Amino acid sequence: MKEELQAHNNVLELIGNTPLIKLNNITSNFKGKFFAKVEGFNPGHSTKDRIALYIIEEAERTGILKPGDTIVETTSGNTGFSLAMVSIIKGYECILAVSSKSSADKIDMLKSMGAKVYVCPAHVSADDPRSYYQVAKKIHSEIKGSVYINQYFNELNIDAHYKTTGPEIWKQTQGKITHLVACSGTGGTISGIARFLKEQNKDIRVIGIDAYGSVLKKYHETKVFDEDEIYPYRIEGLGKNLIPTATDFDSIDKFVKVTDEGSAHTAREIAKKEGLFVGYTSGAATEGLKQLDEENEFNDDSVVVVVFPDHGSRYMSKVFNDKWMEQQGFFDSKNTESVAVEFIK
Repeated sequence: MKEELQAHNNVLELIGNTPLIKLNNITSNFKGKFFAKVEGFNPGHSTKDRIALYIIEEAERTGILKPGDTIVETTSGNTGFSLAMVSIIKGYECILAVSSKSSADKIDMLKSMGAKVYVCPAHVSADDPRSYYQVAKKIHSEIKGSVYINQYFNELNIDAHYKTTGPEIWKQTQGKITHLVACSGTGGTISGIARFLKEQNKDIRVIGIDAYGSVLKKYHETKVFDEDEIYPYRIEGLGKNLIPTATDFDSIDKFVKVTDEGSAHTAREIAKKEGLFVGYTSGAATEGLKQLDEENEFNDDSVVVVVFPDHGSRYMSKVFNDKWMEQQGFFDSKNTESVAVEFIK
C-alpha cells in the first residue's frame, strides 16, 4: 500500500493553527507568564489570512460571490495581501484601496500578488471622497459583479476569529489564560477572540491597544465619537478615525494608548531579545504590556496572551530602517542604534 504524499493542496490549507510562543526576555521583570500568538506564521504572514479566507468562503456559500467576480477592499496592507492570495487560488480579480500610510513594502507586495492598487491619502476624514473607504465604495459601485469585503463593518470579521483564533488560544493555554492583549484596528481580531474566551470564562480580562490620534479608547469609555481625538500617527493597522461596527466594545474591558516612537523601538527590541521578527503593531502590543505592568494589571498567577499580528518583513522601509527612524525623530541620546554593519574595502 502506497503512503499518501505529505503535501498540502494549496497555500490556503496552511491558514490558522499558529503557534503560541513564550516571551522569556522582554517580559522578564513583569509579574505573570507571557505568551505571543504569532500570526506571522500564517502563509500570508498576518492574522488577516483568517478573515480573507473566511469571508470569501462565506460569500461563496451564500451565493454572493460567483466565478469571475471581483473582490474590492479597503486595507492598510495586510488584509489586501491576504485577499490577493486567496483570490489567486480561487480565481477572482482583486482591487484594493490602500492608505498612503502603508509601508512601501506592503504596497509592493500587493502589486506582486497581482492586485490592482489605489493609494489614497491617509490623513483625510473617513467621508472624504479621497479616503480609502470612499474610493473602495466607488470602485465597487462602478464594477458589476464586484463584492466589497468591507472589513470595518462586516460581522464576519469577528466570526472568523470567534471560530478559529479564540478556540486555538483556549486550547493552547489549556484554559489557563487570564488576560488577552491585542491591538484594535477594525476590531475583528480582538472582538472575535474575546467573545469566545469570555464564553469559556467570563473573568478573562480583554485589553485593547489603541494609538494616540485614534478615537477608540475614548469611545469605549464614553460612547462619544470625539473628532478632537483625531490627528496623524504612524502605526499602521492600529486605531481608527471612525467607529468600526466590527469592534464589539462590550467584550473589551479596557483600552490603553501607545506612542508611535515607543512601539517602533519595542518592535526592534522583540527581534533582539526574543528572536521574533514581527511588525509595528506587535511592537505596539508589547509596548502596551509594559504600560499595563506598570499599572499593576498583572500578578504572579497571570497567564497573558498577546497577539502579534504580522511579520517584520512588512516594515523594512519603516521601523527596521535606520534612516526612516531618524527621519521620524525616533533616534535620540536615549534611543540610538549601534552600527551593526561594517563594509570591508
